[in-house]
Amino acid sequence: MGLGSVSAFLLKFLCIVMLFSPIWAKTHHRTFIIQETPCTRLCNTKNILTVNGQYPGPTIYARNGDTVVVKVINQGNKNITLHWHGVNEPRNPWHDGPEYITQCPIKPGANFTQRIQFTEEEGTLWWHAHTDFDRATVHGAIVIHPRKGSTFPFPKPDKEVTLILGEWWNADVNEVLKKAQMTGGDVDPSDANTINGQPGDFLPCSQNDTFKVQVQQGKTYLLRMINAALSNEYFFAIAGHRLTVVGKDGSYTKPYSTDYIMITPGQTMTILLKADQLKNSSSPSRYYMAARPYNGNLLVRSDLNVTTAILEYRTNINAFPTMPLFASLPEINDTNAATAFTAGLRSLASWDHPVDVPKTINEHMYISIAVNTVPCPGNFNCTGPLGNKLAASLNNASFENPPIDVLDAYHYSIPNVYTPDFPNKPPFFFNFTEDMDIIPPELFLTQKSTKVKVLEYNTTVEIVFQGTNILGGENHPMHLHGHSFYVVGAGFGVFDKEKDPLSYNLVDPPYENTIGVPKNGWVAIRFKAANPGVWFMHCHFERHTIWGMDMVFITKNGNTTDGKMLPRPHDMPRC
Repeated sequence: MGLGSVSAFLLKFLCIVMLFSPIWAKTHHRTFIIQETPCTRLCNTKNILTVNGQYPGPTIYARNGDTVVVKVINQGNKNITLHWHGVNEPRNPWHDGPEYITQCPIKPGANFTQRIQFTEEEGTLWWHAHTDFDRATVHGAIVIHPRKGSTFPFPKPDKEVTLILGEWWNADVNEVLKKAQMTGGDVDPSDANTINGQPGDFLPCSQNDTFKVQVQQGKTYLLRMINAALSNEYFFAIAGHRLTVVGKDGSYTKPYSTDYIMITPGQTMTILLKADQLKNSSSPSRYYMAARPYNGNLLVRSDLNVTTAILEYRTNINAFPTMPLFASLPEINDTNAATAFTAGLRSLASWDHPVDVPKTINEHMYISIAVNTVPCPGNFNCTGPLGNKLAASLNNASFENPPIDVLDAYHYSIPNVYTPDFPNKPPFFFNFTEDMDIIPPELFLTQKSTKVKVLEYNTTVEIVFQGTNILGGENHPMHLHGHSFYVVGAGFGVFDKEKDPLSYNLVDPPYENTIGVPKNGWVAIRFKAANPGVWFMHCHFERHTIWGMDMVFITKNGNTTDGKMLPRPHDMPRC
């Protein structure tokens, strides 16, 4: 090798070292104040919980490799925790946030400083409250740009816009929850769906505050989409425009051009929009951005309102604003449209963004998902099915929060807080997707528990989530804390362990942290348990989580320092 070649090699090596060196990483400090704030929607004013008085809350900006330190000060009127959704928090479950899983809640008047480290995440994520129904208003975006010296795997857009889909209740959201818990019945649907906290111009007292985005013809815009809703999946589209999905859940995807997206609660997407419609003076200059709920089971009550925002082109013509062109959206129960969109997502699988799908599996788990019932307590008349109280389960285990958090119980070896016996398969098998009227009523019942699954460090895991039709099936957005996972397969009906794995995608499956398990169908995911600690897994329909559609993984420490959980912070809240 000549001197010139050696110099070129050393220069390239130095550039790589500098690119991945911590010298480029920064630590950002933020203060989040939880407080009650008056807010008016749909002609009604009420106090809501907010962060820094904002609804939606403030956006966290960082680069891949950065750390953000957030001091959370609770000046509100109730206990609360915050979760950094989709951030793996390597070796640091202490700052993950779900109440009674990794921490006791922050009490009114108290504070807790949380450390968020972005090691592999890049793109769009979000943060939200992880207590009761508080995330209805306590949530915000996380924007993670490429690290210094790197760039997007697509041409840099001209501007970025964040769009958060959510819901609005005229009543106090936690009173809505208390009513459902008291009666044992379902939760009352929201009164409006929202884009960036606004219902849109078709609902009362909303026209003047409808969210608007101004664009210039020929420019490209990056949309950061977040579904923060408690109960609704959404179809989303922009009239007259195609959308190109380039990221999902903090990871890049192959560019995927589509007329609409379907996004479940907890999911995020990064989307490119080309402003290519204002071609002459007679072209429409305003277009609706719209979201309609997707509900695969119309027996489940939901908010059917379409929410709107407006995309308007900047022009030199001072004309009276015209009515925007309306967006074409799939029907509310169009399962084929939802399935077709989801099936098109693929990991980028490039040299810069490779995939690492586990090929050899150490732990096979088959988890049935169900909405169930538990007996009505005492002489109370519950309004759930057959006079019982609604519940939910994974493998017929309905999780209930213990009096102290699972992480402390594990760390200090405190007995009788949880049991390490979450099963790898359902306790009994039947035709899970059978017509609801044929399923024996005794299968509706479940049992409360605090079962967890213990994994050895670096275990490779495959989970097949199996939807069931107990009490009428629906989609279930399953979210795993502390990890992202590869979605290697999906289908309808009962999973066939001999035939269905033959169709797995092990080449470029999407890399996600929240996946919608289809009504009366299944989804297979794979991940490596290389993050020691206690990690929550649950349905991101908030009422299902509260009913018990969740469980906990405990990943044991590895043998090296890098494979061990970080020490317990000194300022952890007390129960």
